[in-house]
Amino acid sequence: MKNRSAIMAGALLAAAYIGPAAMAQPACVGAGASVPAGANTTDRSAPFFIDPTGMDLDTSPPTRDPSNPRYPHATELSNGMLPPGGAEGNFIIGPTHKAAPETVAQDNVPHGTIHSFTISSKDSVVYNPGMIRDDPANCRNGSIYASHHAPGDPSDLIVTTSHPGNWERTIDVYVPAQYVPGTEAPFIVFGDGGATGSYPGRDLFATLDNLIQQHRLPPMVAIGIAAGGQDAQGSERGREYDAVSGTYAEWVEREVLPLVEKNAGVRLTRNPDGRATMGISSSGAAAFTMAWFHPELYHRVLAYSPTMVNQQWPHDTSLRGGAWEYHDAWPGPAGPNLSVTVNTVTPAKSSAGAPLITSSPPKPIRFWFEVGDHDLFYPAAIMPDGMHDWVLADERMATVLAAKGYHYQFVFARNAGHVDRPTVAQTLPSALEWLWKDYPAR
Repeated sequence: MKNRSAIMAGALLAAAYIGPAAMAQPACVGAGASVPAGANTTDRSAPFFIDPTGMDLDTSPPTRDPSNPRYPHATELSNGMLPPGGAEGNFIIGPTHKAAPETVAQDNVPHGTIHSFTISSKDSVVYNPGMIRDDPANCRNGSIYASHHAPGDPSDLIVTTSHPGNWERTIDVYVPAQYVPGTEAPFIVFGDGGATGSYPGRDLFATLDNLIQQHRLPPMVAIGIAAGGQDAQGSERGREYDAVSGTYAEWVEREVLPLVEKNAGVRLTRNPDGRATMGISSSGAAAFTMAWFHPELYHRVLAYSPTMVNQQWPHDTSLRGGAWEYHDAWPGPAGPNLSVTVNTVTPAKSSAGAPLITSSPPKPIRFWFEVGDHDLFYPAAIMPDGMHDWVLADERMATVLAAKGYHYQFVFARNAGHVDRPTVAQTLPSALEWLWKDYPAR
């Protein structure tokens, strides 16, 4: 493990993850962004139905109409407006997205300190060895686009280029200027962080400086954890973020948080009401999964374009649809109920009870999340499985959360793509305030 420490300069490095459609290289078999050829778009009762209702298919990815009859009712706000403080339910914002002033570092505001260190999969118990996928040269995710699915089952992607390997990652720990040494601090853990992290993390630290100084948030520690490596099926990032299990939260608790306390000189609260998770895309799904499987650890979740779709890999027939099954049933034909690990297939003892949210008693989770009107749509055309529409997935999350009485705020952003940078800058301060509602701000 290597250590380094630096005073916060107001911003992290540029984004490490954007939508696969934007990452394709000229030499690649590129990502898709439209209805896959041959997909079932006509028969709702047949397996793997893809719903094109309310879509403008002339854009790439398609643009979705927020008044789609398949979506829950939402309150449309005037352009530039955000939901009222503390409001719950579904809201439509945009089409323009002006950055909130609280996201900009201010000279007259005390800045927190960043403590950074690196960890290796070689030293992990949970993720040792790591996973590496051999993509073609200069072709990010090329193995995904060139893969195939199991015969008759487009939900089961066959990836043959993954193998054990090692990863190093950076952990960045923001400690607010107001932290009193020796006291227990509330904290927020965010994925796709670290020195190679995403732009929500870049904005987060400046926003915390400003909102803590204004007593709109409690002085909290923020922990940015870099993804393990690569993206999607067959990668370490996908293995960690897209798995619908408690493993990632357990890894954070067991292996990351003790190092955070040691390297940053802080004490972290054990009270789940003072612990939050945050993420973008697949790390947004992971943020929800952390609280879902371990509500005794986390009660508050914030996510941009969360990947509540079928990205779990390897394919697990006890939960065939991965995160899609939080809000909907697997859309394929009935089949044997099995549990799958990397090398072993065994009969499962019981059904996962999907849709998970509908089938479970309400959990003490407070959830803020956002999706854009031209968010991701079947980026891997090889998977016309009825479970790779990011907008429909997040709309359905809002539906099932409302039905179960959860405290949530769902924002549908017009003129916004996947993890849309202007939308993040517009909404992050209000989202954080909403997330920490009822928690005392000193």
